[in-house]
Amino acid sequence: MAGKENRKLKELFKEFGVQPATLALMGQMGFTVSTLMNMKDDEVDFIIKSMIEEYHLELLVGEQFGIKAAVRAKRRALDEEVEQQRLDIVARTGDRKISPDDPTSETLLLKDGLGTPRDALGLLGLTDQGSDSENIKVAKKKQKKRRSKEVGEDGQERPREHPFIVTEPGEPAKGKKNGLDYLFDLYEQCGKFLEEVQQIAKEKGEKCPTKVTNEVFRHAKLTGAGYINKPKMRDYVHCYALHCLDMEQSNALRKVYKERGENVGQWCQACYYPLVSLARGNEWDIDDLFNRNEKLRIWYVPTKLRQLCHIERIKHGE
Repeated sequence: MAGKENRKLKELFKEFGVQPATLALMGQMGFTVSTLMNMKDDEVDFIIKSMIEEYHLELLVGEQFGIKAAVRAKRRALDEEVEQQRLDIVARTGDRKISPDDPTSETLLLKDGLGTPRDALGLLGLTDQGSDSENIKVAKKKQKKRRSKEVGEDGQERPREHPFIVTEPGEPAKGKKNGLDYLFDLYEQCGKFLEEVQQIAKEKGEKCPTKVTNEVFRHAKLTGAGYINKPKMRDYVHCYALHCLDMEQSNALRKVYKERGENVGQWCQACYYPLVSLARGNEWDIDDLFNRNEKLRIWYVPTKLRQLCHIERIKHGE
């Protein structure tokens, strides 16, 4: 399996000037083509930074740009392939709605193992015959995507800013944004909503969830707590983890970043490294740290935190 993944990495970067030693290190760090395709640009930048600073790899400037260019090119190719499939279906049917008697749409999509016919239609942004509710869902998704970005002074679209500001413990937030005490309180509320969901499941004789899942977020919304949502809560789980595992260090970090005038994004990134140190002291078992803490055991360990622990473990040869 490792040899197959290494060949895929070589194929991905073969026209972008990436050296074999660089590819070998990326494979050693546990990265695959599939992982890279699902990473954000800033996460790819983090890999490059880690190889330079942590592994002391003399990465040429051209290689750095080559890595990012190769990932972007592959993503673009995949997007174009999906779009071409969509256009092929539209051309065959003469309409965006797919006839249930037309087998071409199923064979085109299922030959690559994309799932059921209905799943495939959803992936391509198409709907089946008479699916008004699906049309509404697609429209809502597009509207949500438009709202997720805002236009900067230079006219370029930018991701929305973090909805919080860095505050010290007990300090009230100023302006429209909330402080970090409020953020951590949201996680406490999620724990209570999970308990309510578990109680409802017990009364119905159903299996009780043990972690905060989509079911908990839906329950929170139904009870009027729409301000608690999956994207927001998943972004800061590691920050809450540091707050639970080492409150003294968490508070000190908040104070330092508040005094520096740093934003929440920078503070959020800084929260990873104390957790990696804690994991190292626990034989790199980050799951055990979460599971032994009463408040953290209901949360999944963030993928990025796992990756950082893996990188550091390799670096120290442990």
